[in-house]
Amino acid sequence: MKKIIFGLFVELLGCSKDKTLTVEEQLQKDIATIDKYVTDNSIANVVQDPSGLRYTIVALGTGVKPTLTSKLTVRYTGYLLSTGANFDVRNTAVAFTDPLSSLIQGWQIGFQLLPEGSKAILFIPSGLGYGPTGTGNRSIPPNSNLGFTVELVKVR
Repeated sequence: MKKIIFGLFVELLGCSKDKTLTVEEQLQKDIATIDKYVTDNSIANVVQDPSGLRYTIVALGTGVKPTLTSKLTVRYTGYLLSTGANFDVRNTAVAFTDPLSSLIQGWQIGFQLLPEGSKAILFIPSGLGYGPTGTGNRSIPPNSNLGFTVELVKVR
């Protein structure tokens, strides 16, 4: 009888555990979610970067492209793809005093693809954003896919 109860306990314990996704599994899940968002919202001309980042260029600038050591001035709106809720809006140009390499990976990848003066929409998988922890103030929950409408005003 003890063996049966122990066996049931072990089986229930195994069933109740949440499966934690690997980084690759989470990326594949995020890409599928982003691709569905793009399709459902009829967003055209979306380019698929091998990193998982998706982007569409709204207006192509003619200036220099930034590198990871560049400092940027940008306008942007950040929103959660899951709800559409804005978590950050900067309508006036914001100058970052730290290099691009200090920002989230999705921005590091995306902005290097854009010449100065460009406007684009970046669709960022959670692992290239704030990952499984989200942000401390919870405006960005864990494993959130992000959208950013961006304008690259200046590269220095």
